[in-house]
Amino acid sequence: MNDIIENGIIDVNCNGNVYGNGNVYGNGNGIMNGGIIVAENDNDVVIPEVPPNKRRRKKSIVWEYFTTENVSPDCTKACCKQCNRSFAYITGKKQAGTSHLKRHILGICPVNRPKQEKNQQLTPYTPRSQNGTLTAPPRKRCRASPGSVTIALDQERCIHEIARMIILHDYPTNMVEHPGFIDFTRILQPHFSMVSFDSVHSEIVSIYTREKKLLADILAEIPGRVSLTMDFWTSDQTVGYAILTGQFIDADWRLNSRVLKFVLVPFPDSQVAFNHAVVSCLSEWGLGSKLFALAVDQSFANEAVIGNLRGLLSLKNSDMLNGQLLVANCYARAVSRMALAALEATREAVAKVRDSVKYVKVSASREENFNKLRLQLQNPCTESLVIDNRRMWNSTYQMLSIALELKEVFSCLDACDPNYEQALSMDDWKCIEVLCVYLKLFSDAVDILTTENYPTANVFFHDAFKLQMELTHGALSEDNYISNFVRPLYEKFDRYWRDCCVVLAMAVAMDPRFKLKLVEFSFAKVFGEEAEMWLRTVDDGIHELYFEYVAQTLPLPSIYVEQRYEGGFIKAEAHQDEEETLIPTDGLTDFDVYISEISSNHQTKSELDQYLDESLLPRGGSQEFDVLEWWKLNRIKYPTLSKMAADILSLPFATVSGDSVFDTVSKKLDSNRGSLKPGTLEALVCANNWLQFGMQQSAAPVLDVSNMCIKMENQIS
Repeated sequence: MNDIIENGIIDVNCNGNVYGNGNVYGNGNGIMNGGIIVAENDNDVVIPEVPPNKRRRKKSIVWEYFTTENVSPDCTKACCKQCNRSFAYITGKKQAGTSHLKRHILGICPVNRPKQEKNQQLTPYTPRSQNGTLTAPPRKRCRASPGSVTIALDQERCIHEIARMIILHDYPTNMVEHPGFIDFTRILQPHFSMVSFDSVHSEIVSIYTREKKLLADILAEIPGRVSLTMDFWTSDQTVGYAILTGQFIDADWRLNSRVLKFVLVPFPDSQVAFNHAVVSCLSEWGLGSKLFALAVDQSFANEAVIGNLRGLLSLKNSDMLNGQLLVANCYARAVSRMALAALEATREAVAKVRDSVKYVKVSASREENFNKLRLQLQNPCTESLVIDNRRMWNSTYQMLSIALELKEVFSCLDACDPNYEQALSMDDWKCIEVLCVYLKLFSDAVDILTTENYPTANVFFHDAFKLQMELTHGALSEDNYISNFVRPLYEKFDRYWRDCCVVLAMAVAMDPRFKLKLVEFSFAKVFGEEAEMWLRTVDDGIHELYFEYVAQTLPLPSIYVEQRYEGGFIKAEAHQDEEETLIPTDGLTDFDVYISEISSNHQTKSELDQYLDESLLPRGGSQEFDVLEWWKLNRIKYPTLSKMAADILSLPFATVSGDSVFDTVSKKLDSNRGSLKPGTLEALVCANNWLQFGMQQSAAPVLDVSNMCIKMENQIS
């Protein structure tokens, strides 16, 4: 019977056996046809196979750089052709991969390293023949699959992303010269040419310039004015820096807060040093006629400095209440000063709590015993103890509040741990309890500043009023300890309240849910018999400001003709009907504008009075009220008042950023930043703020990987 082999399939119809040693056993003759053995009888059939020592050809690119050598019958190693270093490859029945060989060639090989450092990129190894002559470089196999895309190295974009990374995360500008960064980049992308500090610096300035142009375009289109905040940063040198931030309502009625200037102040003790910083900011951005208000803080601005700044504001912005819109005390700093004063008054009890927490936290066994004791006492607190960061007072509050919830456990800790010697007395715990009550008040009062978006000015009044009332009640407490503890805090905040309550009240008056009704209610509680005087000050101020907007909104009729004085009047020829018009020159031009505004609208009430007399907008609802959106929708009804409302609602009451609200010390530049040139430092600080707020939509075109994959598939097919 015949055995038929077709298409690589063996059909054995006999009782013979097939052996894989390449020999044919049996009595019949085997016929070889095209490498196929066909048996013609019932003899054994054997199919020849590839000898076991003949392996498939090595295809990996690494074998252009490595050779294999047999160390023993069961062990084969790979040897680098460049440095003669050996690596494990085959040991017994296990075979290692080639990843470790690739890593050696790409960055670890000592022969390649000097070339990389010299040329800033990997120089491929060129194989040589046995006689030493150069051979052609090996061709790399390119595999393309729908799921993988090879993207060419973009050197310029890499430099841009490095500069952007340095700006965003405050990394040292010379990090590109650090050996660790160079090695990391070389391993990540061997073909990337390392850049110098000068190249990165140039790209940082380029980003700053581009972002500045975008911001300038936005400022050119704003419908209203800009308010400035000024803060002071120190450095290890004897110089300081003023950082000026602008707040404004843009064309889409959104509140913006952007750093505009970071300027060197070589002599911060000078009374006019900060005047120069403000003038340089206004001049650089062309805001001389758009300045509305200025906010500083008494931590760096004494009375003489504030007086000079008020004079400057009056000069630059005489139309806006003659420079009275100067907030001389930062809301966040005023609250922080009270928090620090409270912590200082209770420093001994706070130190005992801190030592107790450290005692438990620094040892795993102690913390385990502490938790066991907490379970035994069935304490409901689920939070873990934390050691505070003394540079941020809210961190200390968090430590104290958690420890206060676990005071029962601390009180019993010395009974089961004889080494614990930091136990607090009942008086200490009462001290901590009172302290936590007021630290919570302070934390809640400034919580609005820690949100992602800076709040509009109307929200500050209620929080400041609430804090003022709580401190008043505490200072009048029948408990002597509480009254003695709170009274100094009340005196600190009362000074802030009296300095800023008028401007705060003008801001909340622009909220249609409250208007001046909330001011009347609040002032009656705070000032008592003096409430009427304070309320009249607010009412006069807001009306005076409104009429100044009216004067700018309604210009005098256009007149072009020879002017001459006749009997105290200017005789002029009108443009439309050529009738003679007499314009008085007695200094009451604003009054004439006011009369013109009333008569032209045929109203007995101005926009401001009409707005204040209308019913309050209902509060509540599931959606948060957007006061700017309300004024945007009502700007046709109140064309002049809406402009004033936009400027007032953008008033700044804090001079610090959201991440510095709880700081116990002022901002200080590190040694690296302090050593930079003022221009470079300003570019870093300003661009950081602009990028953080999304001023730049995209630094470079986004790679559409999905489309690239489709294009690659089309090329392959």
